[in-house]
Amino acid sequence: MNRLEEHVVLVTGGSRGIGAAVALRLAEEGADVALTYENNAERAAEVVERVKAVGRRALAIQADCAVPERLTAAVEETVETFGRLDVLVNNAAAFLVGPLEDMGAQEIDRTLAVNIRAPFLASQAAARHMGQGGRIISIGSNMAERAVFPGLALYSMSKTALVGMTKGLARELGPRGITVNVVHPGPTDTDANPADGPNAAAIAGFTALGRYAGAAEIAATVAHLASSDGAYITGAAINVDGGFTA
Repeated sequence: MNRLEEHVVLVTGGSRGIGAAVALRLAEEGADVALTYENNAERAAEVVERVKAVGRRALAIQADCAVPERLTAAVEETVETFGRLDVLVNNAAAFLVGPLEDMGAQEIDRTLAVNIRAPFLASQAAARHMGQGGRIISIGSNMAERAVFPGLALYSMSKTALVGMTKGLARELGPRGITVNVVHPGPTDTDANPADGPNAAAIAGFTALGRYAGAAEIAATVAHLASSDGAYITGAAINVDGGFTA
């Protein structure tokens, strides 16, 4: 399918895991793709080459999403390179967990900067370039609705904030024909949380389906929201979690 032909997409944190899967799926749907990465230029380059292999243009931009200037510069570089921006996927995240008593100001500030401030600022910058049919999609977490292990208060709080941001932006940008949604993945097989990891069986057991998702399964929902097929979905928090929150 080419539902996103002549579209330009920016995926933050697009060098691995769900972000890389989203970048590739949207390229397969016809989009040119820019992605940000923080440290691993080699992994980012691999994703760029995979996007180019399906016949689309690609750009990797080094940017720590905790630094507002670098994040907004990434949006501007995407527009300067490709001439437009149609879809923003806020995927970059900080996953800092631990006992409440051990969470210092540095951990709190980093989590809030990457998981809350960055999606807001990126959305703000991207919206300046979007017209009718624009899409803003954030990657949340099943932990926004169900924190089943201790030590997740900070992370869960940050992902819950995306729901409020999504609803507010959906109201504000709806008159311009721009939709805003958040996708909450459940346990997903990535480098950071492998399906064969030491706690994987217990984590999978919390889902109704009894298994992890593949990153491509999350990307499929993002692709639907990014395309014209998702034009009447906005302000929504969509669980793609195998029944984790059922």
